Amino acid sequence: MTAQPTRPAAVAQLDAQALARLRELDPDGRHGVVVRVMNTFESSSLRLLGELKLARDRDDTVAIGGIAHTLKSSSASVGALALSARCAEVEHAVRDGQIADLATQVENLLAEGEQALVAVRAMLRS
Repeated sequence: MTAQPTRPAAVAQLDAQALARLRELDPDGRHGVVVRVMNTFESSSLRLLGELKLARDRDDTVAIGGIAHTLKSSSASVGALALSARCAEVEHAVRDGQIADLATQVENLLAEGEQALVAVRAMLRS
């Protein structure tokens, strides 16, 4: 049996099927699609997580819900499924008016966002 190449643990947090779908868009890697998508995700996530912190500090639940919605699909597309799930949780809480635990949910989303960024950066370095 051939040994599998080791990947950094952070990269392993990204969903393999989502990454495979991205690679299918540029099978030989000649166009750098995966790298471009990951770089775009990194920069947009940094911006959105910053906006989320500002919205949290202003208690702006509408903005929090919108940011969570935006981040949800982009994180799923790069395989950051735990982040996508946290975003869905926050988005649904805001939409349903269930905001008693919103501060905790936003903190969890921010922490998961940082973990997703670590995973994406590790992938970009590998």
